[in-house]
Amino acid sequence: MASIFSRIIAGEIPCYKIAEDDRFFAFLDINPLMEGHTLVIPKEEKDYLFDYDEATLADIMRFARKIAVAQKKVIPCARVGVAVLGLEVPHAHIHLIPINSEKDMLFSNPKKKFTPEQMQAIAEKIRQAM
Repeated sequence: MASIFSRIIAGEIPCYKIAEDDRFFAFLDINPLMEGHTLVIPKEEKDYLFDYDEATLADIMRFARKIAVAQKKVIPCARVGVAVLGLEVPHAHIHLIPINSEKDMLFSNPKKKFTPEQMQAIAEKIRQAM
């Protein structure tokens, strides 16, 4: 059965898309730790990030970098934190989270709440900065 992320890529489940190319896809996390919290995923579904070959790992980081640079331009933050946990969904993914302190990256923190209109505006702001 396809993961929820593969279903998002296929358009079966809506998302707030940030970027896409032939191999990778990025969209806003619907339970964000911070404004602009983005998930970057390979389109090829594998459970564990380090099961991908070295070229794919390098390429996903190049893809993620473009998004992180755009996030930093439009979301007030000290930097964009990167996390790879991979336990909640069996499809490898990278979290890009605009942060001002290390505490902003604690996944036990309460999640931020944004309206659909706010989420769409955040996604558009990041896309336009790319």
